[in-house]
Amino acid sequence: QVQLVESGGGLVQAGGSLRLSCTASGRTFGSYAMAWFRQAPGKEREFVAAISGSGGSTDYADSVKGRFTISRDNAKNAVYLQMNSLKPEDTAVYYCAARRYSFSARQERLYDYWGQGTQVTVSS
Repeated sequence: QVQLVESGGGLVQAGGSLRLSCTASGRTFGSYAMAWFRQAPGKEREFVAAISGSGGSTDYADSVKGRFTISRDNAKNAVYLQMNSLKPEDTAVYYCAARRYSFSARQERLYDYWGQGTQVTVSS
C-alpha cells in the first residue's frame, strides 16, 4: 500500500507560480510512475502531467505544456509540479497518483493510488 500526501496548493494571481509536492510512503518509490491530475468544479478529472519511475520520461497535457514542469526525487520519495504562468482556468483540486509500473500513462484508471488532493485557485 502506498500513501500519497499533496501539499503546496493555495491562492495565486494570474501569471503567478506555485509548486505542488507529493510525498509517498513505501520503499519502492522509484518503481512507480507518478502523475498529476486535476478536477475543476463541475468538470471531470483530467490528466495534467506524468513522469516515469526513473524520471527520464515526462508527458504533459497540451493545456499546460510549456508552463508546468513535473519532476521527482526518488531519494526523497517525492514528486513535484512546478506551475508557472498560471491562468484562472488552472483553478482545480490537484491530485497526485501512483502507478505500479515504471511507465507513465494518461488514463486515470491505470493509476493505483491517489492522494487526497490540494486546492489551487488562480484569481484574475
